[in-house]
Amino acid sequence: MGGKSLSRPWSLRKKLLVGVLVAVVVLGLALGLGLGLTVGREDGDGQDGSQPTATGAPLPSPTARLPWRPQVNESWQIVLQNSIVLAPDATSVTPDVSIFDVDLFDTSKETIDTLHRLGKKVICYFSGGSYEPGRPDSGEFEDADSGKELDGWPGEKWLKLSSANVRRIMKGRVELAHQKGCDGVDPDNVDGFQNDNGVDLTAEDSIAFISYLSNITAPFNLTLGLKNAGDIISNVLPVVHFSVNEQCVQYSECDTFAPFIEAGKPVFHIEYPDDAGSTIQENEVDKYCGDTGDAEGRKGFSTVMKKMDLDGWVEDCDRKVGTTAVNATKASR
Repeated sequence: MGGKSLSRPWSLRKKLLVGVLVAVVVLGLALGLGLGLTVGREDGDGQDGSQPTATGAPLPSPTARLPWRPQVNESWQIVLQNSIVLAPDATSVTPDVSIFDVDLFDTSKETIDTLHRLGKKVICYFSGGSYEPGRPDSGEFEDADSGKELDGWPGEKWLKLSSANVRRIMKGRVELAHQKGCDGVDPDNVDGFQNDNGVDLTAEDSIAFISYLSNITAPFNLTLGLKNAGDIISNVLPVVHFSVNEQCVQYSECDTFAPFIEAGKPVFHIEYPDDAGSTIQENEVDKYCGDTGDAEGRKGFSTVMKKMDLDGWVEDCDRKVGTTAVNATKASR
């Protein structure tokens, strides 16, 4: 009796000790296996073990590459009217700037690859808040998704940003940007709440939509921009990485976009002088490139002067003029 009573605590301690040792071994194996799989995904030849997305683009490993973030004062060019023409063996591109903002649908992966080879970053433009006829996915929108036409853009309509179908289509566009190798995305027309939109859009709708775009671009390490929409900057500044602004000098509202600069995030700024495409008058350049009067708050912006159709012609604040070669086929936007 006494012997059994003395041995039972030891047996219990022995079982507990063995159990702990087994747990440690199992945990160590699990950690080692997990580490090995992670390393395998990083070192593999594109086989990251992820599942394909709806468009067939593989979801990247979270550590596949470091996200690119544009910097304040970086030089840029925007071409949306026509697709850029670049030979695969091109040794240069005009103008010699750091960043090109190009149309997602009309720009080929080969062109984006060539821009990368030339040391350029590529932001891909698409309309996030409007229906555009003639886009490859235009047929996927439903009648209930859209409202009134955009002023000055026949056939283009404001979208209901809370629509599950609209968001699904935009997710497909983000996946296409990843497939083509874009470094970031420039979703346009997210400011429908500031316009007569026909679908009762509010600022809260745009804020929620930008949050959604942030959630779906982050896994692809795509940098995300805010196009205009000055009224919601304070709400979305933490989740976007740059601003694309049009005509803040013309409308005396550059100080609205200055918080981007204060946060260390660039403002890619466009003005449309009447004489763009030829020699812009000195006083016009001074007006758009200053930081007083109508341009108050513009300091630190990456300013370009363009024609309204956003073709290959551009002039910067240093009076450097360049024309990016484009094809002769008019783009959809």
